[in-house]
Amino acid sequence: MTDVLSRYEAALTGLADKGLLRHLPHPNTAGLLDFSGNDYMGLAHRPELVDAAIKAGRKYGAGSTGSRLLSGNTPAHEAFETRIAADKGTETALVFSSGYQTNAACIAALLDKHTLGAEPLVFADKLNHASMHLGCTLAEAHQLRYRHLDLNHLEELLRKHAGEDRPRVILSESVFGMDGDRADVAALQDLAVRHGALLYVDEAHATGVFGPHGYGLCEAVELAPTTVAMGTMSKALGVSGGYVACSRIVRDYLINKSGGFIFSTAPSPLVVAAALRAWELLPGLDAERRGLLARAERLRAGLRDMGLNPGASTTHIVPVILGTPERAMAAKDALAARDILTSAVRPPTVPQGTSRLRLGLSAAHTDEDISRLLAALAGL
Repeated sequence: MTDVLSRYEAALTGLADKGLLRHLPHPNTAGLLDFSGNDYMGLAHRPELVDAAIKAGRKYGAGSTGSRLLSGNTPAHEAFETRIAADKGTETALVFSSGYQTNAACIAALLDKHTLGAEPLVFADKLNHASMHLGCTLAEAHQLRYRHLDLNHLEELLRKHAGEDRPRVILSESVFGMDGDRADVAALQDLAVRHGALLYVDEAHATGVFGPHGYGLCEAVELAPTTVAMGTMSKALGVSGGYVACSRIVRDYLINKSGGFIFSTAPSPLVVAAALRAWELLPGLDAERRGLLARAERLRAGLRDMGLNPGASTTHIVPVILGTPERAMAAKDALAARDILTSAVRPPTVPQGTSRLRLGLSAAHTDEDISRLLAALAGL
């Protein structure tokens, strides 16, 4: 074995010793009760999405064949972007092949110190997603991380650096994917506008579930031109990909400066057409959203009754915070033995001492499913 491979092997051994080694789950999950995914509105298997994908495939082919700047810009892509912008209240939008790519590529471009003339001041929620941190790393931008959801702390940091002649950017999720709590988007935007900052909001876990018509927490806010609302097609929309809803200037800038957009093959027309169909369905799913959030509240109450900790969750994402990686993995395995799939989340995805089960609820779950889950958790 070469020295390089031996070092990789040693790294894997170190992860295993700490209870942090990851494995792909078994691909056959038929018949299992699944709380491990992100199909929040139960749309992934809706016939309307499949039919839209088939129709687009027959019209445009299975693949985009190139980047949007080459051969990959189809009417399907532009139609979806037009609809996103209209429903998010922005001038325009831009789609990407994945949510992770969207954050990493957009944030890296928006923080580019050569464009901005100086390294920007980046104010970031401490629990932002790894893809947002990667965007900062790619831009070589230092983050001033404020306490999770603590807008008073954010304002203290903004005031502390008010005298510095550097561009300001605020980064936050709207619904946080590991804790299931949410930011006050209106207050965030107010702070950003008052301090002359660009606001970038990740709506990955809010899209489909929140907002007057299901288009995210940003939908209820009149977005400023300096606010960029990111979201994904890979969760409540049931397919894959990401988008940003933004001003025309930001879109044109990203088309010219975002390497992750310029050098990536465009999302397949099949995926984009299915995502657009899912997006069109969202306004008619009010009853499903109400049922989803009611079942999440029932789950949290049941967890507290049995002495388990759902953290600060107020959404369809409900953690069961257990502390150690070993305890989280043991709980996951115990539930799997009862044909219930969950995700065990460990550091570095979550802070040390907060390893957990992450329960992702779907509108497709029933009251009986929640009862079954609670009964299984009570036996841990």
